[in-house]
This record gives sequence, structure tokens and C-alpha cells, in this order.
Amino acid sequence: MNRKFDLIVFDWDGTLQDSTAIIARSIQAAADDLGVPVPNLERANHVIGLGLREAIAHAVPELPVERIADFSDRYRHHYLRAEETLLLFDGVRELLADLHANGFPLAIATGKSRRGLIRSLAATELAAYFAATRCADQTDPKPHPAMLLELADELQVAPARALMIGDTTHDLEMARAAGTQSIGVSWGAHPRSQLLACASLAVVDSVAELREWISPL
Repeated sequence: MNRKFDLIVFDWDGTLQDSTAIIARSIQAAADDLGVPVPNLERANHVIGLGLREAIAHAVPELPVERIADFSDRYRHHYLRAEETLLLFDGVRELLADLHANGFPLAIATGKSRRGLIRSLAATELAAYFAATRCADQTDPKPHPAMLLELADELQVAPARALMIGDTTHDLEMARAAGTQSIGVSWGAHPRSQLLACASLAVVDSVAELREWISPL
């Protein structure tokens, strides 16, 4: 098949898994535990996908640097209590299975930690579908292009022949910096209006619509 792209890279939280609400609530709960101003939902959602330090600096700028480890511990406490309730978005499993069966190389670029992604892949039984992954604690976090550039290099694909799919402007700005095309999905952390300003190809509103975009590629 003559394909336009040789690699499809997915974000995880808010793109494949319906986890944005739990992440945002865990950020808010951690701030409350430490007695610093609790970020509103918009601010908490905005940092989803960033590296840990970048996320904390934006969500709770009043937090002293020496308390970052404490914040991380409280965040993990709240997140892990709810992690087992997380589900994939409807249609995601079938989409990934079809892409894999049709020979599309797939990868993940996520703001999750390596340990967090391993847990998620094990719980969802999706690990076999992905040829490579990158996490925020392995390399420069989004929106730096390192994740995409490293994935492309590992899988021997030119960045221009890769496609990034994500729910945040961090994903789409990373793609632009890497010279990679991108599709935004509107069911995650960032508003559709913000995604439209960054996505190079489209912003889609359902997994079915995403499938329509990918299938002919």
C-alpha cells in the first residue's frame, strides 16, 4: 500500500485513555493536601501531558521548589487510588487492533512516567500493538520535539513521514517542532479552539472520525 505516513504516534492520557478528569482532580487534591492554592479545572487540565516539573510550575506556581517531591507523592497517592477505574475511550481498542493488523507501525509519546505507562499498557493489554514508546522521564518532555525525533530515529522513519495524534496543544506543538504532521482529538484535556490553532491536518471529535482520517493514509 502506498501510504502517506510510515508511523502513527499516539499520546496516551486524554487521547487513548479517559483519564483527564482523574489527573486534574489528583492535581487539585495534592495542592489542597499541601495547603497551596488549588488550581481551577482549566489550569489543572492545561498541564496534562507536560513533564512533572513543568506541570507543577504551571499548575501550582506558589509551591516552593523544596516541596515538589511532597506534591508528587500526594499526586501519586490520589491518582493511584483511582487508576484501576480508568477506561479506554470507546473504539480505541478496535482502532489500534485494525491499524496493527494492517501493518501500521504504532508508537506512544506521553507525559506519563515510564512506570505509569507500563502499568497502563499492562492493564489495557495494549503493549503488543506499539513498536516503541517514549515517556516524560526518559527524555525532554513535551512540547520539546525529542520524543518524536527519538521515536522516528528508533523506528527508522523520517519525522516528516510520521503522524502525531493527541488531545493537547503540547502534543501538537511537539509535532510542529519535530516537523511531523498532527491531528488533534477534542475529547481530552484542551479545548477544541486551542487545538485548531495547532493541528496541521485536522481536529476530530470522535474515534470514528479519527478512523476515517487514518484509514486512507
